[in-house]
Amino acid sequence: MTVTDLCTPLSHEVLFLRAGDRVTLSGMVYTARDEAHIRMQEKGIPFDPCGAVVYHCGPVIRDGRIIAAGPTTSARLNALTGFLLDNGVKGLIGKGGMSRQVVDQLRNRGVYLAFTGGCAALAAARMKLRGGFYEDLGMAEAVWAIELDHLPLVVAIDASGNDLFEGVARNAQQQFKKRFRERKEVVD
Repeated sequence: MTVTDLCTPLSHEVLFLRAGDRVTLSGMVYTARDEAHIRMQEKGIPFDPCGAVVYHCGPVIRDGRIIAAGPTTSARLNALTGFLLDNGVKGLIGKGGMSRQVVDQLRNRGVYLAFTGGCAALAAARMKLRGGFYEDLGMAEAVWAIELDHLPLVVAIDASGNDLFEGVARNAQQQFKKRFRERKEVVD
């Protein structure tokens, strides 16, 4: 399987990626969780959003170094994502998928890239801290500017509306129904 190397700021190239593609990402990304999204809506986006990537993450930082930086559950940010995409953000990184609303908002504009939860130290090994915004929100909620070096990711939602998480849920539901029918037939 081919791995596509991407670098921020992202361009129209992301429109050709497909759900399931493996990529590496290098360049600047910006962490943001709930409070950071709310602050950016109120005060403005403190970085150039054109082609930017937002990482749903609350990193652990010590002595100017990133110690751990695993993804947070992206679904928490479903209702807070649209304004970023409207302002030019082309990529989101997180875990667990996002809503149908966000899938539709990404259509023809950007992608959602999944990083495996529980791999915070692996992520940190590919990162350098370059600055921060809204640090008064605290370490986990501030917006951190982080330079990535070939962080391995999977395209989970593509710009055509394909969603790996939705496919897995649909398959699991079909398997459950099949197993339930088989079990019922055995009991009857």
